[in-house]
Amino acid sequence: MPSSGFIDKEDSTIAYFKDRSRPEKRFDPINEHIRYPEVLVIGPNGESLGKMSSQEANRLAMSYDLDLYCVAPNANPPVCKILNYGKFRFEQQKQAKANKRNQHVVETKQVQLHLNIGQHDLETKARHAREFIEDGNKVQICVVLKGREMAHKELGEDLLNKFVDILSDIASSDKPAAWQGKWYSVVVAPKAKKQ
Repeated sequence: MPSSGFIDKEDSTIAYFKDRSRPEKRFDPINEHIRYPEVLVIGPNGESLGKMSSQEANRLAMSYDLDLYCVAPNANPPVCKILNYGKFRFEQQKQAKANKRNQHVVETKQVQLHLNIGQHDLETKARHAREFIEDGNKVQICVVLKGREMAHKELGEDLLNKFVDILSDIASSDKPAAWQGKWYSVVVAPKAKKQ
């Protein structure tokens, strides 16, 4: 049959769906998805109900009007618990959300200083650094020297020491300050709070 130049829409749709592979479904080890010959069953109140087949454990869970959940699939025999699975998942999600909320990621903020900085600008930068430290972050203090200033490295060291002294009541450094090319820097972190 000669080709008319038209593509049959129905044939192309079928070919498209034949080529697509479906993603595998993932099931939690719950109820009928537990397929072990023998499991150790824990009751809804935490009591041990002994070893039994997974079918018997499923029937027992249904008699309680609850779910059978495999809590330790790698144990010998696997351990399953009779519980309300919806409530269990809700509690897990709630706990994960609370843990995420209580987690604090420590960031390192950077403050750059130059030799020709004025006293007011130095105090302003120190105030910002103090805020960062009080939030629990680390602060990297850098003195940047340009051109002929490199001949007077001691002035950069004095400026850095002066700045660190301003923050010494709430922060301390783990390592001494070091030169990295034109940069003289140190990282200060909040002091440990006494309990």
